[in-house]
Amino acid sequence: MIDLFDDIERQERDEIIALRKELEEANYRYYVLSQPTLSDRDFDVKMRRLQDLEAAHPEMADPNSPTQHVGSDLNTKSGKIEKFEQVTHRYPMLSLANTYSEQEIQDWLTKLPQDAEIVCELKYDGLSISLWYEEGHLTKAVTRGDGQKGDNVLPNILTIPNIPHTVQGAPQHFELRGEVLLPWANFERLNAEREAEEEPLFANPRNAASGTLKLLDAEEVARRGLTCYLYYMLGENLPKQTHYDRLIVAREWGFPISDAVRVCHSLQEVMDYIHYWDTERKNLPVATDGIVLKVNNLAQQQQLGFTAKTPRWAIAYKFPAEKQHTRLHAITYQVGRTGVVTPVANLAPVQLSGTMVQRATLHNEDFVRSLNIHEGDEVWVEKGGEIIPKISGVFAASKTQTEAYHFIECCPECGAKLVRVEGEAAWRCPNEAGCPPQQKGKLEHFVARKAMNIDGLGAETIDLLYEKQLVHNIADLYDLKIEDIAGLEGFGQKSAQNILDGLENSKHVPWERVLFALGIRMVGETTAKKIARRFASIDDLQWATKEQLMSIEDVGEQIADNIINYFAQMPNLELLTRLKAAGLIMEASGDTMETQSTLLSGQSIVISGVFVHHSREEYKEIIERNGGKNVGSVSKKTSFILAGDNMGPEKRKKAESLGVSILSEDEFLNMIK
Repeated sequence: MIDLFDDIERQERDEIIALRKELEEANYRYYVLSQPTLSDRDFDVKMRRLQDLEAAHPEMADPNSPTQHVGSDLNTKSGKIEKFEQVTHRYPMLSLANTYSEQEIQDWLTKLPQDAEIVCELKYDGLSISLWYEEGHLTKAVTRGDGQKGDNVLPNILTIPNIPHTVQGAPQHFELRGEVLLPWANFERLNAEREAEEEPLFANPRNAASGTLKLLDAEEVARRGLTCYLYYMLGENLPKQTHYDRLIVAREWGFPISDAVRVCHSLQEVMDYIHYWDTERKNLPVATDGIVLKVNNLAQQQQLGFTAKTPRWAIAYKFPAEKQHTRLHAITYQVGRTGVVTPVANLAPVQLSGTMVQRATLHNEDFVRSLNIHEGDEVWVEKGGEIIPKISGVFAASKTQTEAYHFIECCPECGAKLVRVEGEAAWRCPNEAGCPPQQKGKLEHFVARKAMNIDGLGAETIDLLYEKQLVHNIADLYDLKIEDIAGLEGFGQKSAQNILDGLENSKHVPWERVLFALGIRMVGETTAKKIARRFASIDDLQWATKEQLMSIEDVGEQIADNIINYFAQMPNLELLTRLKAAGLIMEASGDTMETQSTLLSGQSIVISGVFVHHSREEYKEIIERNGGKNVGSVSKKTSFILAGDNMGPEKRKKAESLGVSILSEDEFLNMIK
């Protein structure tokens, strides 16, 4: 038996090694060469098999395993990173000087050696990253930071499928620099999810990529789907003596190098390249905002050197903001989770920044009136740095439209008479309990990851359950039976049981998240947490006065009125009774209602740097528990800065100029005892 067991162990270890090699090769073929060797299904089956084997053999854990591309928690506690390590760059990460015209490019070229070749590359609009390889293994991934120091975001970079974890035949030590990006398709999916949750949308893929790479949850980073393009190699004893040749070598090693890189020998060739990509970039899967020009010969680069902030041997040309005109066919209306009715422009299709735009929000009645637009007008549509399509004006007014614009009077979904609250720009459907988009929106919000986090209940499943009249409100979810779900198209016993298990698990979600999940207007995740600390249970909150509510930080008159109005409606009280009976946590634990002080009451505090005793998130929690307010930037209103190691130099400089106090970690802890 012992020999048989050892043999199985050996076979499984060999299988782990073989699967890692096969999946790494498949990633390279798919993401770098665009020549897939495995179907999506086969890849997923092999990946799950590797994850199972690695879980059974923790002694074989390897940060370079392909499982790290999906945010495995083998090397991070519960998939979470406590904080990022600050790392000093071996070579400073400088910015590029920007240029906006052919004349400026010509002026730059005249300053170069006459025989200089110019490498033209696409300027990707993402987050700069420096990948460090030691002995063939990826060991660090450092953000730009202040150019001298950055964050080592390696656990998140390991989730990006087209970045190799290991390299064969490369020098002992080298760096590759590039840009981390969120592709258009993944960006639009992410923003659609945020819109469904009525969360603020990311303005563009660059902001989304930056926010994603700074998350302390590698599993969520993997889910969002970042990608990467690399464009410069650094180090000692590197092959080749030109920038272009080194990029070709890097591509041969398996790195994602753009096919768009070209060597140019004249101003005309450079401008031809720019003109071509100013149009063709619209068809790329990722965002670009210009062209980068670099001297090809590395000896010439060294000879030209640097200014204080930029290299003299490289420059960036920025494309002008993109703008097109198209016909406004019709204005339709959509209803959100909270009943807000939003006018939507339905357009003749027009291509902007890589996507075909057919719809754009018109925000509200006041916005439409301010632009004086009507159905049939030719309107300007633009994105520029903002990816959300927007109407910016009228190109040519329709001759048939002469009357002033009138907003609809009744809900387009349920027919209820719309209301407009004084002081608000939006019209709203008041039929919360009977308007389908509001009902489904509340259901989707309730099951979302930041709320009750119920597995298996996405938007499509909610739609199906609602359509089959199995659920109409959030309390109905806890009445579902396995036979209700298993009989639906696309579901079986196992998937139905997964949903029921998710519902059962949600009964352990803490009080502050239950409060957020209820979907009370304007009570977001952070506000719900602050309210839950003040009121120990749903019963206490139900009888809270307006004055008591407004004494809580961030709860103003409007939010207080929304909370009181929520508890004044009988359907909501009936829902709460059913949710209590289902077993949801409707009161605070000892941790939530931990003894608080008012020591920091009224003080606005900035946190900066890397800490020893607590993480940044823990310090934010401590500040809130002692009555303080966390703010992100330094101003005259800042009470003091809690500074750890490597405090941001710009924050320090501004604090000193404004006379804002800077407290060390130990000084702060002594102050609050």
